[in-house]
Amino acid sequence: MKAAVIVFPGSNCDRDCKVAIERSTGAQVEMVWHGDTALPDGLDLIVLPGGFSYGDYLRCGAMAALSPVMTEVIAAATRGVATVGICNGFQILCEAGLLPGALLRNEGLKYVCKPVALEVTNAQTRFTAAYRDRREVTMTIGNGEGNFFADEATLDRLEGEGQVVFRYIDNPNGSARDIAGIVNAGGNVLGLMPHPDRAFEVDLGSADGALLFQSALASA
Repeated sequence: MKAAVIVFPGSNCDRDCKVAIERSTGAQVEMVWHGDTALPDGLDLIVLPGGFSYGDYLRCGAMAALSPVMTEVIAAATRGVATVGICNGFQILCEAGLLPGALLRNEGLKYVCKPVALEVTNAQTRFTAAYRDRREVTMTIGNGEGNFFADEATLDRLEGEGQVVFRYIDNPNGSARDIAGIVNAGGNVLGLMPHPDRAFEVDLGSADGALLFQSALASA
């Protein structure tokens, strides 16, 4: 199995993602610089990590979505390669048009960093299959703009098509309908604000995030 983690100027969870994937799955992980114009061959998973790409200027993820490597990321995702955006990566996926909606300032206008309880609302996706009958998991959030927003028609469609895969049990940022993570219509692109890369071993307080990486690579 082979994965790539995209590194943008200001990424700060890229190494976390690499270690989490390696230890959770044993997969080979390559770091890919945002200025590259090609991705490694034979990828089973692409991860856009958390951080503050380009210093969060303009809008979070707006500049990163225009990085040279994103042309190839979009092409790979369109072909069906499993693609995950975590925190800032979720923002980038929305800005790049791979996922609907937008991430706004947290409702309380403050940065929030803490473990959060999540409901697994769809355990039949390629990213959640390993959770099986588990309906509550714990991961960690760390964001100032994690408030998921979309118009009512889009929210209805996401819920109706089973594209909402994680919800906050105690919503920390005001996200519409408690949404913490969604997939695209094709089921191969996941965006989530909580960090599975900070919750992949018991010593970190939770190993629940490991199941997400295991699901994604097992589906390949």
